[in-house]
Amino acid sequence: MKVIICGAGQVGWQIARHLSGELNDVTVVDNNPDLVRRATDTLDVQGIAGFASYPDVLERAGARDADMIIAATYSDEVNMVTCQVAHSVFNIPRKIARLRAQSYLTAIYSDLYRRDHLPIDVVISPEREVASAALQRLSAPDAFDTDTFFDGHARLLGIVADEDCPVLNTPLRQLTDLFSTLRATVVGIRREGTLYAPEAGDQIFEGDHIYLFIYNEDLNRTLEIFGKTPRKQERVVLVGGGNVGLAVAKELESAKKRIRMKVIEKDRKRAEKAADALERTIVLHGDGLDAALLEEAQIGRADAVLCVTDDDKTNMLAATRAKSLGCPMSIALINDPTLLPMIDALGIDAYINPRATTVSSILRHIRHGRVRNVYSIGDAEAEVIEAQVLSTSPLSGKPVRDIAFPEGVLLGGIMRGEKYLNPRGNTVVEEGDIVSIFSLTKDVPEVERLLQVSIDYF
Repeated sequence: MKVIICGAGQVGWQIARHLSGELNDVTVVDNNPDLVRRATDTLDVQGIAGFASYPDVLERAGARDADMIIAATYSDEVNMVTCQVAHSVFNIPRKIARLRAQSYLTAIYSDLYRRDHLPIDVVISPEREVASAALQRLSAPDAFDTDTFFDGHARLLGIVADEDCPVLNTPLRQLTDLFSTLRATVVGIRREGTLYAPEAGDQIFEGDHIYLFIYNEDLNRTLEIFGKTPRKQERVVLVGGGNVGLAVAKELESAKKRIRMKVIEKDRKRAEKAADALERTIVLHGDGLDAALLEEAQIGRADAVLCVTDDDKTNMLAATRAKSLGCPMSIALINDPTLLPMIDALGIDAYINPRATTVSSILRHIRHGRVRNVYSIGDAEAEVIEAQVLSTSPLSGKPVRDIAFPEGVLLGGIMRGEKYLNPRGNTVVEEGDIVSIFSLTKDVPEVERLLQVSIDYF
């Protein structure tokens, strides 16, 4: 497949990395020659320096025979015009645009993207994706990473094995014997910075970051087995009242379960805007690093603090200070992946990576065939792929033990109609099953081959 990616920033680069690694013909366009050079030097892609919305630039990028264009520059207007030019001039079949401004995303404009005068097939909103990720984190207080699968019936959960974890030094196959009815699978372990798919004989050690695929009905039992105590989230303090913070606050206000919130925003205009937009939330104007202001927000009585300013270091320091003042759970928005190794040392419980959430959202819309969901883990190190098994798939009709999965791949769960199956060696995968598969990035092409989803992206 031939893809043009407009914007060579963090999101564009990661999408290019994914697609080029799967042997697609990828061209990256950006008006910053240094970013284009970085992409061409580090990835197997072509690069064009220029404005993505210019027809002659898209012509040079090969738009005449492109299958898809992904407009992910920093400008909403450039992204929209790029999709318009891609449609009107080059008739590119599939057009995806990243849009940030809420004005473009409100209901009054909802029909705008479905008509020929502004043809965008998929709109990706980073703020909404991050807000959704924040709500996921709050719903799983003991997890540093989480996402839902199987239409909300199951979830991926990332937890840390603490010193009091009851199953330390226990081989995974023994866990299966001890808890034979538990519908949960350890699909990934990060140890000393390296993420891998474990084998049955591997053990869990203190400090391991464990990725579990869990059927929701067994969530609390699984947490208890791994030494975690389920907690309620009824009081939340948000540090940062910008687009992301406001989106999170609105979602929490509209949630079925009542959550008491307070928002701290340093910029007066943003604070006033947030106060006007929110109905049941107290907005405080001031610095989220100010201990006195955090005390005023009753941070010690809060169940969680969510730090979502536009500065990574502020988020990390605010989260750390809130913890020191008695808040039991801290979540920080972190754009720079090089800062992630510091979160454990600072005592931060969980993080949100906007790049990873946006990349995951885009991947959901560009994967082949019957792929229903994709979640990107870490710095694009692995993916969890949810897909339907076709009759032509090498998986169909085979017991799990006979499927030739690569070393970096594990089957996390199976949904057969309304029934959830925990994969065992003798479990037979059937046509029509919905499966979740954990795969290191290098093995994703093989997973797509096993799923027989490499025929068509549309």
